Amino acid sequence: MSFDLGNESAPQGRDVGVLIVNADDWGRDRETTKQIHNCALRGAVSSVSAMVFMEDSERAADMARESGIDAGLHLNFTTPFSASSCPPELLERQHEVGQYLRWHRFAQTVFHPGLTKSFQYVVAAQLDEFRRLYGAEPERLDGHHHAHLCANVLIQGLLPRGSLVRRNFSFQPGEKSMGNRLYRQFVDRVLARHHRLVHFFFSLEPLEPRERLQRIFSLAREFVVEVETHPAKPEEYEFLAGGEIFRLTGDYPIAWRFAKNTDREPLPLI
Repeated sequence: MSFDLGNESAPQGRDVGVLIVNADDWGRDRETTKQIHNCALRGAVSSVSAMVFMEDSERAADMARESGIDAGLHLNFTTPFSASSCPPELLERQHEVGQYLRWHRFAQTVFHPGLTKSFQYVVAAQLDEFRRLYGAEPERLDGHHHAHLCANVLIQGLLPRGSLVRRNFSFQPGEKSMGNRLYRQFVDRVLARHHRLVHFFFSLEPLEPRERLQRIFSLAREFVVEVETHPAKPEEYEFLAGGEIFRLTGDYPIAWRFAKNTDREPLPLI
């Protein structure tokens, strides 16, 4: 397995390797929060991406603040907000954008001028709620179903400048079509104008073959690598909480927080 760095390479003369295992959907519901928390207690998870306006968002925020769990904002456009206190107008606006984004698999790539106010409203409301729950600005943002990379969010510039934003998935040469790879590269370059990105981003799944994960983890010797996980899935929870991940990471220890210092060197676009 190899990954094309184009004209970029690892920053020279400095050890910048970091392996980040980030758990998505913190606060979605009590069971999801519990599974993630158990993984965090075992050191198998570096950080979490927190959902707001969900049924367990308030309790999860209290847990994160009490336990020192590193939380970023998991913007949600596609799964209905489930908190009983969610404002009716926010539910309506989220329904509008979610219906559009789920309409077609390419909907995220097309700007919808009629939904600019709804996108702005839904993003602003979630940013405000994160500030209220966590008592701080979200230094890191990503999206449920990766919808933070949709055309409306990017073209409208709705993500706070200077924040650390999740990039597109990293792929092997030939793993995706040329058009797919070029589009993802274009989006990452747009992001990089005003935001910080890690070098590589992968999903923990598929868990087999194990050689795939070993090669991903080995990139952390030289690069900042984020691995997305969903401990609510039984197989991922067992892999993390059961300790199998530590056997595979070996000499590449899992960061205890998200790498807040990823701006210490310019990060190459993959």
